[in-house]
Amino acid sequence: MSLPSETRQWVLSNKPTSLPTLSGPSPTFTNKTAPLPSLAPGDLLLQTVYLSNDPAQRGWISADIDPARLYTTPVDIDSPMHARGMCKILKSSASGWEEGELVLASCGWTEYAVVEAGKCQKLPNLDGLDVGVTQFLGALGMTGLTAWIGLTEIVKARHDDTVVVSGAAGATGGMVVQIAKHVIGCKRVVGIAGGEDKCKWVKEHLGADACVDYKSSGFVEELKKETEGFVEVYFDNVGGEILDLMLTRIKRYGRIAACGAIAEYNKGSAQGYGIKNWFEVVSNRIQIKGFIVLDHLGKAEEGMNELVKAMREGKIKVDAENETVVETGFEGVPETWMKLFEGGNRGKLITKLV
Repeated sequence: MSLPSETRQWVLSNKPTSLPTLSGPSPTFTNKTAPLPSLAPGDLLLQTVYLSNDPAQRGWISADIDPARLYTTPVDIDSPMHARGMCKILKSSASGWEEGELVLASCGWTEYAVVEAGKCQKLPNLDGLDVGVTQFLGALGMTGLTAWIGLTEIVKARHDDTVVVSGAAGATGGMVVQIAKHVIGCKRVVGIAGGEDKCKWVKEHLGADACVDYKSSGFVEELKKETEGFVEVYFDNVGGEILDLMLTRIKRYGRIAACGAIAEYNKGSAQGYGIKNWFEVVSNRIQIKGFIVLDHLGKAEEGMNELVKAMREGKIKVDAENETVVETGFEGVPETWMKLFEGGNRGKLITKLV
C-alpha cells in the first residue's frame, strides 16, 4: 500500500471542568486531519494499532489544572490527545528498526505518527511465555510497574501486613491484589470494587481474601467488618469518600500509597469531596505518600524482571481476563476512553483500532 501523507487525529478542543463532553456545541475533542511531516534520519513512520486508556489522562486536559503543579506537560488546545500506544512501523529511517515491527510509543490519539526511534521502545522478549502483546500496555507495562513500585517502594508492604486496595478490578488495582497476595505474600488482601461480578472476579481470579462492593448499601459496615482490628496498608486509586473512610480504618503508623483519584477527576475544585477525617492522619501518625511511576524508572528493569519471574512461577496471572480490549473505529476513540469513568472495564482498558 502507499504510505500515508496525512493522519486523522483527535485534538483537544475544549478543556472540561467536569465529565468530558463528546457531542453538542462544545465537545471536549474534535476529529481533524493533519499532514504528516517527512521522515528525518532516525525517524519512524508509525501506524497506531492499540491505544492505552488511563484515568490519569483526564488530569492532562483539566481546565482548572495549573501546569506548574502537573507532573507532565498538559495537552494544549488544538493538540492531539496524549496517549501511549502500540504501533506498527510502516517506514524506518533508523538503523535496527524494521518495517512491520511492533513498538511502544507516545503516539497520541492519531492514526499515524512520525516519531523519533529513540523515543520508542521495542517489545520485550519473554523467551516463550505465551503472553498477548497488549499486556505490554498493561500488566507488563507501566500499569504493572506502578503496582509493583507502589507496594515495594512507597508503602514497603511486608508479609505480615493487611493490604486494602481500591479500584481492585481496575488495571493497577488488579495487579496490586496479585503482587500483594502472591508475590510479597501479605497475610490478608482486601479489595474494593464496584458491583458483585467485579468483586467475585477479584476474589476468585486474582486471589483477594475479600472484596467489598462500594455500590452496595451496606458498604461501610462491610468494609469495617473486613478491616476489623484495622490495617497496615492502603493502596488508593480513587480518592474521595473511600479515601476518607479508609483514614478511619488504618492502624497507627499505617501507610498509604496515593496512586490515583478517579472519583475526583471529573469534579471541579468546587465540587471535590474534600477530606473530613484528616485528624486521623495526625492522631494515628499515618504516612501518606503520593507517587508517579515516571519518577521510578530506574527500578523498571528490576520490577519487570520480578513480574516475569512471578509469571513463570505461576504466582500471578497475566491473561485475557486481566484486560478489556475494545475494537474501535478511529471515530470512536473518545467513546472507548470514556468507559474508564463508567466502570465499563475489568483490568486494563485497551482500544484496538479497526
